[in-house]
Amino acid sequence: MNLEELRDYCLSKKGVEETMPFGPDTLVYKVMGKVFLLTGMEYNPAQFNIKCDPEQAIDLREHFSCVIPAYHMNKKHWITVIADGSATDKLMEEWISNSYDLVVKGLPKKEKEKLNAL
Repeated sequence: MNLEELRDYCLSKKGVEETMPFGPDTLVYKVMGKVFLLTGMEYNPAQFNIKCDPEQAIDLREHFSCVIPAYHMNKKHWITVIADGSATDKLMEEWISNSYDLVVKGLPKKEKEKLNAL
């Protein structure tokens, strides 16, 4: 998965916006204003931080060399995924979707209703 494929996948999700609050080199994807994925544009291969269930984060780090504790993030709830080919695009998309779903689950009821109306 390269940066363009990552971008396209994130933007295909309902209610997602792409922002750059940390400067021109970091893309931040938010659903209803809440972050679910961050990526630096300078990385090759692409790598990104996503939210993750704490138990799943431990499991993924143990089983995939491309999954490490997230840099500059809460390492209990966030992981960094390096798109080096050791995990399939489909699997990485599943992890991204899980991050999106975790954030949506934590939205206030009114925000969930707005998202469902989109």
